Amino acid sequence: MFLGHLVKLFFRNGIPLSFFNTLTKQKEVFELPRGARQVRMYNCGPTVYDVSHIGNLRSYVFADIVRRTLAYNGFQVKQVINITDFGHLSSDADAGQDKMSAALKRAGLTLTLENMRELAEKYTAQFIEDLQLLNVDTSLILFPRASEHIQREIALIKTLEEKGYAYRAKHGVYFDTSRFPDYGKLGGINIQGLKEGARVAADIEKHHPTDFLLWKDSAKGGSASGGKKIGWDSPWGKGFPGWHIECSAMINATLGKQIDIHTGGIDLMPTHHNNEIAQSESATGKRPFSRFWLHHEFLNLDDAKISKSVGNMINLSALVEKGFHPLSYRYFLLGAHYRKPINFTWEALGAAEQAYLHITYLLQKAGDSSQDSVNRKYQRRFHERINDDLDTAGALAVLWEALKDTGLSEGDRRATALDMDRFFGLHLRDPSKDVLRDAYLQYGTKEVVKDVPARITELMEEREKARAEKDFARADDIRAEIRKAGYDIIDTPSGTKVTLASVRS
Repeated sequence: MFLGHLVKLFFRNGIPLSFFNTLTKQKEVFELPRGARQVRMYNCGPTVYDVSHIGNLRSYVFADIVRRTLAYNGFQVKQVINITDFGHLSSDADAGQDKMSAALKRAGLTLTLENMRELAEKYTAQFIEDLQLLNVDTSLILFPRASEHIQREIALIKTLEEKGYAYRAKHGVYFDTSRFPDYGKLGGINIQGLKEGARVAADIEKHHPTDFLLWKDSAKGGSASGGKKIGWDSPWGKGFPGWHIECSAMINATLGKQIDIHTGGIDLMPTHHNNEIAQSESATGKRPFSRFWLHHEFLNLDDAKISKSVGNMINLSALVEKGFHPLSYRYFLLGAHYRKPINFTWEALGAAEQAYLHITYLLQKAGDSSQDSVNRKYQRRFHERINDDLDTAGALAVLWEALKDTGLSEGDRRATALDMDRFFGLHLRDPSKDVLRDAYLQYGTKEVVKDVPARITELMEEREKARAEKDFARADDIRAEIRKAGYDIIDTPSGTKVTLASVRS
């Protein structure tokens, strides 16, 4: 059992950080083990056999929100997202078609390890680019490849075999779940109630329906391999590590034998994540494997899960092609709690984009000022919402309240919103030129004054000079003088615009 200590920051603020832990099925205060200085977080990554769809990407926006929440609370974070870059079966129950093999066939490529790696790196690059478009700072994340940890995966299987947790069968090596009494504890899976053909495919090789592959014998390759088996050499013959063992091995390599937070989609919980727990705790003898498990719900399209297998995929590039800004999708995801399904519609995305552009406009027209300060009342309310199991929708509601509070100066509203954006990750301080353009087209064009008085033009020139000389106090004074004259200025991508002060809210 872990003895923990609370980070000083939320002792000072009196706002503990709580997550719903799937392992215990309750909300718990998050704290680090005694002596630890860094949160070790692992996020189940993609099998890179195709472009990630927007349902997949919910996982990584969610993981980014977890990291940002930890950072907002003063924690340091070591974050890992794995890349599965060789084949495994379509089902996490060790059944179905191999995804990478199917992708090679679709691309007209021969089944070889070299082609598999080449295809995987193509889709890995696209995945990382999509994360960056969604303002996930990939420089803060480790992306280990499963193919880089083959020997560690083999060593882990050997350890399990030596300890009596694994057995050999005709087509590979299996983990014996009967040797792990706690199997299925994540999510409270009723192992006794499982029937063959329901969650786990019937397999005469298995001693028990819930047993899973640790090592799979490889099939024969194409003509490029001379019809020989492809894969890696092992004590059990040439083949591939099972999908589940990859994650345990990469976690051990990058984060250690025990971690603090493990995230993933709700679909990974019953089988994949229970398998990770069983093999990791059996091999290392250390429990718990992960202290917190956080699972997000599905993104649905017309009330059906978005899935490559179903064929209702929408990629981030499709949103961009339709004219949406990528961060509008991030805002859309923020509008719902991670433990609730979201139904995606183009209309809902359009509403999210309008709200995002409106916030951008309100903050940009406020301008920067050295006198602006974060409002502590709204900051505390916001902090309470994000620390209550990542209540993103509640946090957005607090943001909008602050933006509409006419009792605050425009500058203080901006400063407060920018402080919140450390969590939201919407690039509100420095939005892209495209976002700025559309924000002003939507919300700012009616206020622009065409015939600017000469005195106001002179003051604007003085302000630009002060800003160039980094004399921001002087620039603030000039802005105030312009306001006294009944006008205001807005710094836009196409230059500084003048509006009537009485029109501004």
